[in-house]
Amino acid sequence: MRFADIPGLAEVKQVLRQSVQRQHVAHAQLFRGAEGTGALALALAYAAFLNCENRQPDDSCGQCPSCRKVDKLVHPDLNFILPVTTTKAVSKDALSHRFAAEWRAFVLADGGTYLGLNDWMQHIGADNKQGSISKDEAVQLLKLVSLKAFEAQFKVVVIWLPELMHPAAANAVLKLLEEPPPATVFLLVSQQPDKLLPTIVSRVQVVPVRRFQEPEITEYLVQNYHLPEVKARQLALVSEGNLRAALAARNSPDNDHFTTFQKWMQACFKASQGKLEDMVTAADGFQKMGRENQKEFLQYALGLVRKVLLYGLDPALVPHLPASEQTFVGKFSPFVHRRNAEGLAQVLNDAHFHVERNAHPRIVFVDTSLQVADLLRMPAG
Repeated sequence: MRFADIPGLAEVKQVLRQSVQRQHVAHAQLFRGAEGTGALALALAYAAFLNCENRQPDDSCGQCPSCRKVDKLVHPDLNFILPVTTTKAVSKDALSHRFAAEWRAFVLADGGTYLGLNDWMQHIGADNKQGSISKDEAVQLLKLVSLKAFEAQFKVVVIWLPELMHPAAANAVLKLLEEPPPATVFLLVSQQPDKLLPTIVSRVQVVPVRRFQEPEITEYLVQNYHLPEVKARQLALVSEGNLRAALAARNSPDNDHFTTFQKWMQACFKASQGKLEDMVTAADGFQKMGRENQKEFLQYALGLVRKVLLYGLDPALVPHLPASEQTFVGKFSPFVHRRNAEGLAQVLNDAHFHVERNAHPRIVFVDTSLQVADLLRMPAG
């Protein structure tokens, strides 16, 4: 994994590179990011950069023996502590090292570094069981760090989702962070750092990992998956910075949500004047979409309304708006303002909620359209 393989996040990459170049490597670091962010990917890229034998100014070389082993997750000095549980294949003594092959397959699969706990549990066949880092893992961890690095400068221990540690395991990790073994770097990758012991958080260097921005996801999907730019941008907007969600939806049908939204707003304006024909036609089209596409469209509509509001406040707040959408957004922005924006967002969220719970889609869409029509009539001042 190279830094170059991860879309965007230039600011955090620079901080990580400089810590190595200036030899200010903290012995324990907490990569804090929600599911679908680049937290795990950054930790792996950092581990590669840390022990690269031919380190470049901006990235690891990707060619030296250390980099090749890290890329395959088989480096003897790169170790993982993971939430696991008993499965059909591992009926007892469920410890991280017994799932090493499954973990390699999981992470090295397409988009694997952006997946979450549920994906991992399904991958190992956990059924409905919950994964955790057990107290027995603490014993294995202490044995692991008691050994010197085999061939690299640093022994790296990646603890994925440390918030799932059993209290005994958390206390063992805390002790190691208080008295760190020499030449050992702990990289904690957490999606819910608020669930960690405050004493652990106080002993690590926090690396905040933000959600991806729309242009970053768009460019990544276009360059790596050769998606049309219109579809890539649509997925980026719907995913709200979650690359996992964007990747999961990339094989969905090519729905032109922008055109659908544009026609819907026109129908809502006509409905506010008592002309309901276009609104009924739009409701019929919405019903034919299918539930997942209906949910995706409403999520897209919510994101686009947010953009319209920002554009009305200051066009500079929406710098990456494509030319094909700018004309509509510019004309629509006077109708979305501080007085009705919250109401519009609530109406769209309610519609998404009802669709998700199998409400009749045509009724939901007609009701939502009438509420949107009333809100759009609301004066700004």
